Amino acid sequence: MALIWAANVKGLKPAAKIVLIQLADFHNKETGQCNPSAQRLADECEMGRATLFRHMATLEECGLVTRHARGDGDGGRGANQYELHLDITLGPSARPKGGGSGPDRVVSQNETGGNVSKIWGKSLKGETGVVSKRDRNLTIEPKKEPPSREREAGEAEKILAAYPPDRIRGKIACLAQIEEAMKEGIAPEDFLQAVQAYATDSAGFTRSKVCFSDNWFQSRRWLAYVEKQAEDREKAAALQADHHARLACWISDRSPMCKHITAKQIDGLLASKLVTRAQIQAAGLRS
Repeated sequence: MALIWAANVKGLKPAAKIVLIQLADFHNKETGQCNPSAQRLADECEMGRATLFRHMATLEECGLVTRHARGDGDGGRGANQYELHLDITLGPSARPKGGGSGPDRVVSQNETGGNVSKIWGKSLKGETGVVSKRDRNLTIEPKKEPPSREREAGEAEKILAAYPPDRIRGKIACLAQIEEAMKEGIAPEDFLQAVQAYATDSAGFTRSKVCFSDNWFQSRRWLAYVEKQAEDREKAAALQADHHARLACWISDRSPMCKHITAKQIDGLLASKLVTRAQIQAAGLRS
């Protein structure tokens, strides 16, 4: 029931919908609650905790999910508990403009760049004021150690080498721009793919139409390619999650459509823990 609801919610970004579907997979029909840890949920969604926090805030803001802290009674933190509101089927982009989230909510930006849902109440330390749900329930992802200088320089050289060779100019400036971008958090493999994509796109251009490398990196024209890659990955992951949720519903209901499910798809469903081996067997399938 919860998986069907999550798969049918409209108006969410692909990655946010993946989080919602994974939450629905942990839903307990009897209690109406689900309580995976933040790390478990991030692992199941195949995203970092900071990204998870951002999409979780979206789900809370539009009223699809309510998150409750489960402390140990002494100000400590236990596992989080989530409540899914199965009567709501529209995400933020599918709602009419002007809709609010209630008089007791405010929205602010935090260091991850996402909206944080806050309520008026008391913090764990007993302080009264506006308290971030995220601060009460989830820990911020620790910062990753930056790559070594030698490794960074080697990756920058590899990225620059993918640029159209007869339009490379100002190599030192280009390498400095690439290294600066990687320090900002751009993954080297994404950066390399962005440069390769531009080289492919510009392959049929006359040389005068291909930007010199120093100008290209200085103006951050690679950013559009990096963003497109991230968007494509999110869409692909969302489509796969939707498809798996649909197959899981067929198996749960023992639908006649189960005969169309392949062995590879069954393996994927078991790996994602959307179904159990018992459910597979009950539907007349083999893993």
